[in-house]
Amino acid sequence: MGLFDRFRRPVRKSGPAAVRARLEGAMSQRRLRGWNPPLENINALISSGGPRLLARARELVVTNGYAANACEAFASNLVGDGIKPSSLIEDAGLRDRVQKLWLAWTDEADADGLTDFYGLQAMVAREMFVAGECFVRLRPRRAEDGLLVPLQMQLLQAEMLPFEKTETAANGNRIRCGIEFDLIGRRVAYHFRRSHPGDSTDQRVAMPETVRVPAEDVLHIYRPIDAGQIRGLPHVAPAMVRLFLLDQYDDAELDRKKTAAMFAGFITKTAPEEPMLGEGAADLDGAAIASLEPGTMQVLLPGEDVKFSSPADVGGGYEAFQYRTLLAVAASLGLPYHLVTGDVRQANYSSLRAELVEFRRRVQQLQHGVIAHQLCRPIWARWLEMAQLAGRLDLADPAAARMVQWIPPRWDWVDPLKDIQAQVLAMEAGITSRRKVVEATGYDVEEVDRENAVDAKRAADLGLHYRTSPGETQGARATPARRPDAGDTGDDTDRTDATPRGGATNQE
Repeated sequence: MGLFDRFRRPVRKSGPAAVRARLEGAMSQRRLRGWNPPLENINALISSGGPRLLARARELVVTNGYAANACEAFASNLVGDGIKPSSLIEDAGLRDRVQKLWLAWTDEADADGLTDFYGLQAMVAREMFVAGECFVRLRPRRAEDGLLVPLQMQLLQAEMLPFEKTETAANGNRIRCGIEFDLIGRRVAYHFRRSHPGDSTDQRVAMPETVRVPAEDVLHIYRPIDAGQIRGLPHVAPAMVRLFLLDQYDDAELDRKKTAAMFAGFITKTAPEEPMLGEGAADLDGAAIASLEPGTMQVLLPGEDVKFSSPADVGGGYEAFQYRTLLAVAASLGLPYHLVTGDVRQANYSSLRAELVEFRRRVQQLQHGVIAHQLCRPIWARWLEMAQLAGRLDLADPAAARMVQWIPPRWDWVDPLKDIQAQVLAMEAGITSRRKVVEATGYDVEEVDRENAVDAKRAADLGLHYRTSPGETQGARATPARRPDAGDTGDDTDRTDATPRGGATNQE
């Protein structure tokens, strides 16, 4: 080696090796040496572990109180009392007939006759939480069935589509987890079981295990997490292990408290042949048992001693451990802590508002991207088609009649006065429209306008005047009505009535 070779700067390596050294998550150092997850597609994971995951999720929601409460909170916030349609047909008369026919049909939508269309939405939401997916089969009916529109819906659980059915069909199509795809990847059919695999009460004669149902008659409702995902993943899956182990921990602590509540004493003495505490009974094994009565002052014999049991208590860390564990469960479920546990002791106005704003963003994403897109819109299109075939509607342009806006249920205001004032100011500034403000409350703006018109006409016919009359004193900053003899000075202090702003009076 030359003299100057010692002082040469080492050449820095470049390429994949240098890049890998900077990615901490890809290192194989001592801490991460045992972390070698397989690079499997989500469809492979669901196919192999789907049945067991589904069975555990259903048991957890039935037996665990936190999981059951979270399931109901998820469904009630996702669909509430129903995501309802507002037709965008330009013809007002036709639009009104469509809306009334739809409202009447919702009571006949359930093939099992247990609930209405909006109740079916709630059942779909619960299935999404538990199983991650739900199947809706569209069942056309005969004219003699007497339905307003000959169409009904039948809900099928995830177990009805076998995870293990992955094969090549006779026509060359691929069947993956019970779903049949054609050569270009389109869904063409679903291979459902004829009966639920866990229902022992449904005994049928020997028939083929599955039946092929065309894809146009089936709606598959699920939230796709990864690109190319074909089956749903339970919403409760990330929190299942914590909920199960926490339930076992709580049971153990309950047994500990039960044992601690047992009052027991142990007597030791140097002369075993002598009677214990004077007189003693014997148990089944012949061991002496001494009784202790209230108010007793017992003198012990020489050589006797009494010791009482003192089992260990829960300890001061139980509450903190429960809080942190349930906080992790709520984060895994994507639900606010107080909706999972019902505990609002550590919450305040600001924290609840910030938490609800983020939660509502997530719920709105599911409402529009899953429930409205995968469930409501296809049913609306099929319903219009069946209504026209049955002669209930005369649609000159069926494609235009499909234009509809689905209105989710309104969110309850955290501070009603401030929220309404902010909406009024936004309308006055032209930032938003009155239609959007009304639809945010879960109502159809045209229906609200018709009701306002009817109320105004009835009040005018009766000679009544209200401060909230449409077109006169709307808005949070409306000037209260004045009596005819009161002078108008332009100052609110000139009012002759004591009714607060926004109140209603009845004057002739």
